[in-house]
Formats: sequence, C-alpha cells, structure tokens
Amino acid sequence: MKPLGTLLLTPLLALLAACSGVPDGITPVGNFQLDRYLGKWYEIARLDHSFERGLSDVSANYARKADGSVAVINRGYNASRNAWSEVNGKAKLIAEPTLGSLKVSFFGPFYGGYHVAALDERDYSWALVVGPSRDYLWILARQRQLPGALREQLLARAGELGFDTSRLIWVSQDRPDG
Repeated sequence: MKPLGTLLLTPLLALLAACSGVPDGITPVGNFQLDRYLGKWYEIARLDHSFERGLSDVSANYARKADGSVAVINRGYNASRNAWSEVNGKAKLIAEPTLGSLKVSFFGPFYGGYHVAALDERDYSWALVVGPSRDYLWILARQRQLPGALREQLLARAGELGFDTSRLIWVSQDRPDG
C-alpha cells in the first residue's frame, strides 16, 4: 500500500507536467535560436484569457539571465483602469536548445507551456506561439502590425493546427507609450 502523500502527489505532478506539454499534433520549430528570439515582441492576436482580458498594446520582453533562464516581462494597457499592467516571470527551455519549446512561470513553481509552432526563421520577425492546449494561441511580431497577407498565412497555419481562429482577439497597438 502506498503512503497517502504519494497517492496525492502523483496526480499533482502529472497535472503540472501536462501544463507544459505540447498539444497533440503540434511540433515546436526546430533550428530555434533562443538568443535571436530575445527582445521585444508585440502581441498581434490572441485567444482570450482572464489574465489578459481587456488589455491592449500588449508586449512581451525576453532577456537572458545570468543563470541561463529567460526573464519575461509582459505588459499591456488596461483602458478601464487607465493604467499599464505588468507581470514579471521566467522561462526555461524544456528540451534541447534548438527546439522552440519553453516553460514559463509567472506564479512561483507553476509553469505553463510556451511552444513556438511557426517562426520567421530568417529574420525572427513573427511567431505563432501555442500553450499546453488549443485554448492558448498568440500571434507575435517585432513590429506593431503585420501585413494583411502574412496575417492570413498565419491564420491559415493556426487553422491547420486545429485552432478556432474565429475566436482570436486582434490586439490594438495604438498607444505611443507602449
């Protein structure tokens, strides 16, 4: 008979591991270069989540830390409060360094999956990022907007991966102080 602590801990560990997993049928990009990915990214579109609800002008900044992990600063403007909202976190590569698969934490020891499913490998100017399930999708870019044809290509790719792109929220990037 297993001790009670082991019985309770095993499902919890399985749940936490699932939070950083890759959704079935999606393979993170290979040839990923974390140092090229660092810097500022603008959120072009996202599936809605309570932690970003109502935010415009959302951006993410990634910077290498001395211990090899990545500092993450997510920032967005909350018009109802007339104020910027910012959260700091950290990210770590999950597998080999050339695979675009990371785990990100904004809440202590709890990590969520961050998987680069498509990427402009030449210039690192745009990325299609998914979370641990098909409830999480972001279109990111180095510029505040993407050309219409590229937006359509990324929508088509997200649809091929099984995402309901009709639920995407297109993020306004109009604030000059963003």
